Amino acid sequence: MKYFIKLILIVVSLLGLGMVLSCSWLRPAPSDAELQSIYPAAENHETEEDRLQKAYSHYAVAILHQMNGNYEQAKVYLIRAVENDPDSVYLNSKMALLLKKLKDYEGALTYARKCRDLEPDKLSHLALLAEVYSLAGDDASAREQYEKILEIDPKQQRIRLVLTTILIKTGKFKEAKAQLNRLIREDPDMVISHYYMGRINLEMEDYEAAERAYQEALKLNPQMEPALFDLGSLYQMRKMLDNAAQTYERLLSHYPSNVIVRERLINLYFQLGVEEKAEVHMEAIRKKAKPGDPGRQALGLIYLRHGRLDESIEELDLIVAAWPDDDKSRYYLAAAYEEKGNAEKALYHFGLIKAGSEYFSKARIHMAYILDSQEKYDESIELLKKTIEVEKDQAELYLMLATELENKKAYEEAVQVIRDGLRVDEKDVDLLFRLGVILDKMGDKQESLQEMKKILDVNPEHADALNYIGYTYADQGVNLDEAREMIERALKIKPDSGYIVDSLGWIYYQKGQYDVALKHLKKAAALVSNDPTIAEHLGDVYTKLKRSEEAIEMYQKALTLEHPDPEKIKGRIEDVRKQLGED
Repeated sequence: MKYFIKLILIVVSLLGLGMVLSCSWLRPAPSDAELQSIYPAAENHETEEDRLQKAYSHYAVAILHQMNGNYEQAKVYLIRAVENDPDSVYLNSKMALLLKKLKDYEGALTYARKCRDLEPDKLSHLALLAEVYSLAGDDASAREQYEKILEIDPKQQRIRLVLTTILIKTGKFKEAKAQLNRLIREDPDMVISHYYMGRINLEMEDYEAAERAYQEALKLNPQMEPALFDLGSLYQMRKMLDNAAQTYERLLSHYPSNVIVRERLINLYFQLGVEEKAEVHMEAIRKKAKPGDPGRQALGLIYLRHGRLDESIEELDLIVAAWPDDDKSRYYLAAAYEEKGNAEKALYHFGLIKAGSEYFSKARIHMAYILDSQEKYDESIELLKKTIEVEKDQAELYLMLATELENKKAYEEAVQVIRDGLRVDEKDVDLLFRLGVILDKMGDKQESLQEMKKILDVNPEHADALNYIGYTYADQGVNLDEAREMIERALKIKPDSGYIVDSLGWIYYQKGQYDVALKHLKKAAALVSNDPTIAEHLGDVYTKLKRSEEAIEMYQKALTLEHPDPEKIKGRIEDVRKQLGED
């Protein structure tokens, strides 16, 4: 009976307001004074009917404000409506929906929860609450509500599918697969279930299962764009380039305006060595947009990627001339000039990218590299310092500045810059590694080792940190078994690194196993033929093996390669020659 009374009041309220508006939707919604004239307040204590009348009068005004797009005003009147009838599921749900539209998710949750509390088993209330939780970023609570719906009604396929998306989003792939398997059993022709199964298997790196799922989705819908796109991506990841190209061509036959796929095809055809097919798609891009149009940006980037610098510059130069605020095109135009060796134009275009652009810090790093290559070290350092004043949260800038200071042997200042960078990201392994190297150059071996060990706390498979620690132990002649274990781990990650192979050889040298050391050091020299330290190590092991002529040859090579301590090497040569004389 109460709900019937409310319905009558809504109708009456709307009719009353219609008279106030004189049948014109152009006039603003009525003011409080106008409402008062239509619905005067009770002289004595309000009855329940009075409060209901007020509630639905305010609700009716809220509807009119909503219809006119005045959502904030609608919110004011809906709040008043709920205040007068706080236990109205209808009004609370309308309030939740309005606040959801206004993106006030915390407020919407308050009213959605009230609806759920008033009618705990009503699926629409649980679904609304779940949706708002999801929008508010509380996936765990959203999942809980969706699971409650499925407990009440397991046949809610749409809800099960939404639950699956949350499980995928939160990385609960096995649970998501269980939900999808149930959906597929109940409805084998639900194409989206097969597609999501493909996405999950792709995330789990089960590529064969992913391919089967995508193919199943495409059997049901041969033109499904996301399935074709993901299948092409899967083939690319598996280096099945012909299959990828065929899949992308199939996608383009249905969706010829998909520029991203066309770009991928161009790159694939270049990799496959069939440039004539790449040209077909490049011509399609050219036809779609005139020279200088931003739509031709992809063409400029493709030319750049494949070393066709003049063509890249021609395309991108026309774009930035017509669209000077297109920072992406300008950034890659500058990069093309840089690669072509035109430092002046590269610096000019990088310099036009202003603070606030996503390309600003990257452009400044390129400028610093160019200035460094021109031996303008002070200009490079000053540029980086000014950039950091604007972009304080870019760890790469601190790394570049520290490296420039290191090259000038301004070690203490470089250390301070890195520590400033680590306040931005204390786990940045590149900053930690550079800090360890600089501390080593300053003669603080123990502090250097501590920084390198911090890297392994962040990334236990950091090959360069493993090598640095292992080689330092070997050079000091300590912890040789631990050093060997670390170097062998590093070699599994970088098996072709001559420097890591050299470290292993040096460990065996320190252990007195000279024949084993020689084998590894010769391999290191073959991998890195121009390193003076590796040449020195070979000279040392030849000396121990009494192969004096070969030792002198290696020491002389170390001098030719500008060994940092030539006097030490000259002393070694003299020692070996003395041994030869004694013999």
